[in-house]
Amino acid sequence: MAQSNKHEAGDLFAGFRTAFKSFATDAIHIGQEPEQWSSMAVVPPISLSTTFKQHSPGNHAGFEYSRSGNPTRNCLEKAVAALDGAKHCLAFASGLAATATITHMLKKGDGIVCMDDVYGGTNRYFQRVAAGFGLETTFADCTKPELLKAALKPNTKLVWIETPTNPMMKVVDIKACSDLVHEHSKDIVVVVDNTFMSSYFQRPLALGADICMYSATKYMNGHSDVVMGLVSLNNDDLNERLRFLQNAIGGVPSPFDCYLCNRGLKTLHLRMEQHFKNAMAAAKFLEADPRVERVIFPGLPSHPQYDLMKKQCTGCPGMITFYIKGKLEHATTFLSNLKMFAVAESLGGYESLAEHPAIMTHASVPEKERAVLGISDTLIRLSVGLEDAADIIEDLDQALNVAHPKKN
Repeated sequence: MAQSNKHEAGDLFAGFRTAFKSFATDAIHIGQEPEQWSSMAVVPPISLSTTFKQHSPGNHAGFEYSRSGNPTRNCLEKAVAALDGAKHCLAFASGLAATATITHMLKKGDGIVCMDDVYGGTNRYFQRVAAGFGLETTFADCTKPELLKAALKPNTKLVWIETPTNPMMKVVDIKACSDLVHEHSKDIVVVVDNTFMSSYFQRPLALGADICMYSATKYMNGHSDVVMGLVSLNNDDLNERLRFLQNAIGGVPSPFDCYLCNRGLKTLHLRMEQHFKNAMAAAKFLEADPRVERVIFPGLPSHPQYDLMKKQCTGCPGMITFYIKGKLEHATTFLSNLKMFAVAESLGGYESLAEHPAIMTHASVPEKERAVLGISDTLIRLSVGLEDAADIIEDLDQALNVAHPKKN
């Protein structure tokens, strides 16, 4: 991290990995070169054309049909590859479109090992969609390498890791898991869902993962106005397979969405640092509040993988999970009385959001599984935005006051 930023952030980033070199410069310039356009436009144009004129049959200028490739999408993919420290990047219509396309590399009878605590849509896809294609999914707590090792089978072809996890904020040792899996079999593809971290705070490929994927709807775009998925990787063979599937299945984003996400990347470093600052302030407030049972935030020393978080990341995102004291009625009263926080699904935008995982984002996860994971009626997930920290804390405090009125 630049010395000036270190000074401004105080001790917030102390002990974390050093920020990736030239991140902001790459975000602003890679894939954006004006020389690629005859107009020399500094901002990449939005290429809405679905088709492109060919010099002669089969002899085109690099583009033939927008599903197969688009100039605006190319700009985004080049930029994201640079930010992930990757050779290749592919953009998809959503995070789940990226998940489905990756899974299409498998065949009937193949096995998947998935982190037990994951985004509800990922859980739903593996259990209720991939299973219908004859794929077998085993869920394991990958924070414990011995459980991951025990879950690996002769037919395992894909290991799906999410870190920090959604919504329980478990932190998985990417290097340890990747090494373990690849020692078991070089043919197993290790995927890390990096949605919660963004490329600014974590680079899974540098830690041994084969594929880094995102719901770019969240931090990578950062403005809650794009639904998109991203996949980054270094392996040429995997890239060719996924590039074929990207075109063959067709789950690609629109050029306009690519333009917006590309624009969002330009402020990613600034946004993530402020998300971290605001989340830390909110987490400290909640942890000290007697109306809160427990706070789960990887930036707090109370988090069970606090040391690991500092070891493999350059900072923390704005995601906080906490248990409010009481019952379901206390959680719903708290959420219903927030004024600045919007009660809404999704996360990672500039605005603060709050949600109830058991009822909202993880309702598709079977109730028994939710209970094992700790997704209870009093669990609340916050996506802390970029507002003034004092206003964020004030809103949390007043909503807690309504849920737990102070006795005279």
